[in-house]
Amino acid sequence: MGSHRRPKPPNRARIAVVAATAGAASLAVPLAAHAEPGPTPGTAAGAAPGAATGSLEQVKAQVDALYEDAEASTEAYNKAREQQDRFQRDTAQLQDRIAGQQARINELRETLDGLAAAQYRSGGIDPTVRLMLSADPADYLARAAGTEQLTARQADALRRLRVEQLKLDADRAEATGRLAELDRAAADAGRRKDEVKAKLGQVERILNGLKAADRARVLGDGGAAASRGAARPQAYTGPATGRVRDILAFAYAQLGKPYRWGATGPDSFDCSGLTLRAFAAGGVTLPRVSQDQFAGGRKIARDQVQPGDLVFYYSDLHHVGIYLGNGQLLHAPRTGKNVEIVPWDVMPYAGAVRY
Repeated sequence: MGSHRRPKPPNRARIAVVAATAGAASLAVPLAAHAEPGPTPGTAAGAAPGAATGSLEQVKAQVDALYEDAEASTEAYNKAREQQDRFQRDTAQLQDRIAGQQARINELRETLDGLAAAQYRSGGIDPTVRLMLSADPADYLARAAGTEQLTARQADALRRLRVEQLKLDADRAEATGRLAELDRAAADAGRRKDEVKAKLGQVERILNGLKAADRARVLGDGGAAASRGAARPQAYTGPATGRVRDILAFAYAQLGKPYRWGATGPDSFDCSGLTLRAFAAGGVTLPRVSQDQFAGGRKIARDQVQPGDLVFYYSDLHHVGIYLGNGQLLHAPRTGKNVEIVPWDVMPYAGAVRY
């Protein structure tokens, strides 16, 4: 599986220079759509943003909905960052290609200048040829051919020069479009990041207004004792073999590590970041985002799910975990919790896939 480290952003000033003569070109690569959440459950009309209203059960529903929305926004953020990284890599490759093409064009022009100078010294070429060479090679080719002053070597060099110039012009135009897409992807990632932070900030304001006991009830901490043993690092000892065993062994070793939105390890994970790294440990390359992980796998009926399969939740597939067998799921749940093992039916089931 390839590295997921962020590539160094391309030199924008350099791209801007080589793209200066090209018109703007739109690549029209759409970013992942994400519906804005509706009214927050449990919020009374006229209440201040982030204020807890209603009974404790309503407050818990409000907090749960905000956490769920934050995770959905996290996956949208992950998608935007993935696209931003791709545009950065593509633009960097274009930068290198344009530099190589410009170097070849410079070499061909030097060759043609040398040939023209040699002919001029021998009295066999008009002095205006040098001026023609600095303008349009296709125009010079036509004029020189008409006057029968073009040697075979010059003709070959001019044709190659024309081909390289066309490639350079096309790549300059593409670079302009890539820069525009890179700007849009960066702006979208920024918006998604702000969405996550705003929702988590609202949760924190609600929780800060509660007494300690009520806060524990809202967060579900009071009922977590039975699963605490399933939220500590463990060694996998089950019957799985081969790459499934490697996937599960990695996943078990992450138990107890904190959820952090946008994280892919090694010290913290979001839901799709955990599955991404676990499957990489088994030699399987997954897409970064939960929705893409679902789209890339072979769909499995619910009654056919086996250990090592990916299980997805909610209608927009914004949460994913790894099925362990015996009705158990290993996943990175949400902000404020750690990687844990839970019953696999604690969330609205949406589907399962196998890789």
